[in-house]
Amino acid sequence: ATVWTMESNGNIENCDVAIEDGKIIAFGQNLNVDENNYRIINGDGMHLTPGIVDEHSHIALTGVNEGSQSVTSEVRMKDVVNSEDVNIYRQLAGGVTTAQLLHGSANPIGGQSAIIKLRWGSIPEEMLVKDAEEYIKFALGENVKRSRAPSSTRFPDSRMGVEQVFVDAFNRAKIYSDNWFNYNSLSKKENFNSIIPRRDLELDALLEILNGEMFITCHSYVQSEINMLMKVAEQFNFNVATFTHILEGYKVADKMRDHGVGASTFSDWWAYKNEVKEAIPYNAALMAMAGVVTAINSDSREMARRLNQEAGKSIKYGGMDEIEALKLVTLNPAKLLHLDERIGSIKVGKDADIVLWTENPLSIYAKVIQTYVDGKLMFYEKIDVKLQARDKKERIRIIKLMSKDKNKNKQIA
Repeated sequence: ATVWTMESNGNIENCDVAIEDGKIIAFGQNLNVDENNYRIINGDGMHLTPGIVDEHSHIALTGVNEGSQSVTSEVRMKDVVNSEDVNIYRQLAGGVTTAQLLHGSANPIGGQSAIIKLRWGSIPEEMLVKDAEEYIKFALGENVKRSRAPSSTRFPDSRMGVEQVFVDAFNRAKIYSDNWFNYNSLSKKENFNSIIPRRDLELDALLEILNGEMFITCHSYVQSEINMLMKVAEQFNFNVATFTHILEGYKVADKMRDHGVGASTFSDWWAYKNEVKEAIPYNAALMAMAGVVTAINSDSREMARRLNQEAGKSIKYGGMDEIEALKLVTLNPAKLLHLDERIGSIKVGKDADIVLWTENPLSIYAKVIQTYVDGKLMFYEKIDVKLQARDKKERIRIIKLMSKDKNKNKQIA
């Protein structure tokens, strides 16, 4: 196939890729392998890419928001992963292989995320990416201050209040840390006569952020608030990892680059609420040009099925190179999730998360033929056709049974 490596090799035509035990073991033209030991997939005239990585998703969850408090850092999306969600399969049909399942944006500090491989048919624990670093959802703006929920009485009610929530929370975490440090510094005799500090799971998570053990991905739109959170982070000596949505990122891209924060944005969403009125479709390209690691995300179970097309829009609006455009949904989101050593490109030793397309993956006409996760075939277009026919037949059978008159056992006209 034509292989999009997403590495310095660029695109290689008439290229072979060999995978074994869930890993890419070799790629190049005319690979010398024993064909008796490998299944050969003919990709002639097709395109092969790394699996798509969705940095911002809410599929496969039985709950998204814990909006009862301003700070709910103790809740974990890992505890509510739903492996039965059909959207997992549908997104495999669009080439997605990895997704970060995020808490919603109901409060300034939400819950901890779950990073999954789309291992359709596995139980929730098996879907989680082993040894992935920990992330947590923060949020700014209208959703947090409840602009569209006038009956809400929960603090905060303004953008000023949102900032204060962050400052207060991290100050509480520092005091909590000091209390534990002082307690652990006591001698055994002093320890015996002292009251052990109360364990607080909410503050434990915030302390992990301060210690660089957990990373923030923050729902954001407005320039002023983007600046605000970076300043709060710098005040407490840590960096924000990712601004997601970030539709005014083009205004502060230089400051984002200097702070070291990445961006995960939409291609061309605009004006769906007041704080999005100044969004532009050139946003992703401008941030990338400024040196910000930039990705395109879905935040939508429907749009995630065509993230390849969303990436292609940056060629139209930003004049982006084809390879750099596809990186927006492969290598770059892998970097934002600190998984680029394992996924996001075709490279020897990386996970065999690969997608075979009928043609250029940035084209609206491109269709997925096969999707592999860890070297296992998770979607195959030919099998899917058979499954759809099977399901249609079963649906008709059930409808016929439902439409029979129970008493007379006759078909209802």
